[in-house]
Amino acid sequence: QAQLVESGGGLVQAGGSLRLSCAASGRTFSSYAMGWFRQAPGKEREFVAGLQWDDGRTSHADSVKGRFTISRGNVKNTVYLQMNSLTPEDTAVYYCAAGFALDTIPTMPSAYAYWGQGTQVTVSS
Repeated sequence: QAQLVESGGGLVQAGGSLRLSCAASGRTFSSYAMGWFRQAPGKEREFVAGLQWDDGRTSHADSVKGRFTISRGNVKNTVYLQMNSLTPEDTAVYYCAAGFALDTIPTMPSAYAYWGQGTQVTVSS
């Protein structure tokens, strides 16, 4: 059974940075896309960034382009989300997810079969 574990969340002032980590285990993730999603109170879960394991292709939501970067780690099956220039609007629970994907990086939560428990990111003004 696949398991995803996020870490790296916390409290940061506006303009600051955080790096989230996602450690995946329990299966082979080739031909999978890894995604970062976030959910703020009272809002739907939204796509933040995604990465295709096979070729390293990435995709970022317009709201985070130029500020957030998803990347693969040197440690096997680890994915990072580097978040810079954080604003209070980035406050949310951030989730790591894995889903089978061959051609495009899916942005809908329903396309992802495996999810982590989430990590809280709070940005103070």
